[in-house]
Amino acid sequence: MNKNSVVAKKKFGQNFLKDEIVLRKIVEAMPKNDNKIVEIGPGLGDLTKYLVDVKSVEAFEVDTDLCKLLQSTFKKEIDTKRLHINCGDVLNAWQSSLIDEPYDLVANLPYYIATNIILKALADPMCKNILVMVQLEVAEKFCAQEGQKVFGSLSVITQSVAEAHIVVQVPPTAFEPPPKINSAVFLIQKTKDRSNEDFEGMLRVAFKQPRKTLMKNLSVVYEKEKIQEALNELEYTLTIRPHQISTHDYHQLYKKIK
Repeated sequence: MNKNSVVAKKKFGQNFLKDEIVLRKIVEAMPKNDNKIVEIGPGLGDLTKYLVDVKSVEAFEVDTDLCKLLQSTFKKEIDTKRLHINCGDVLNAWQSSLIDEPYDLVANLPYYIATNIILKALADPMCKNILVMVQLEVAEKFCAQEGQKVFGSLSVITQSVAEAHIVVQVPPTAFEPPPKINSAVFLIQKTKDRSNEDFEGMLRVAFKQPRKTLMKNLSVVYEKEKIQEALNELEYTLTIRPHQISTHDYHQLYKKIK
């Protein structure tokens, strides 16, 4: 099997990033440190070939055909321990931490599991930075600021433990085959680990129906009086919408109503 004969498999959400300018921008955006790189879904190795030039890489590929191709393409890098390829589903390999040393996740993620992977990386104590390509609308949710319409639970979870910003937007033409949506590379630089499941449970309730008031959403689960009292103390009106409250104030709200 050679690179040119590979056909993207829909079941693995494969869209191979081919644009050299975007590939270089990803490498340039990588934080400068001594952390290992974890790449999830290396595909044909188009990004991998740049990553192994910079650091040693731990790659996870679910497609057994692509595993064989990568093992043959990167034989030299595997022999010199610059690259190690794990064949199989990364989510099965991921217990509390994916590898036992500090790492940065750098990847063109399969879109159907991208959100799940990013949330796992945010919770993984060994993961220090996340630089990934995802659907544009997913990137916007992770990077949104209070007051923006797309500001939601993913934005609050991210801001609670990290700083995030979009590095570059990427058109469908950068991929083979081209997806039907726009994409974006974004960077999350962690300052601590995601851990409070109860807090995230409250966020799910708060943002369940974003067009309704926060009061209405929360009162499905929490005591009305406590919510009213908390919103008054934080100097918010009772008609405030979920996207209009800051991450800091969501934490204050949680302490008051839990």
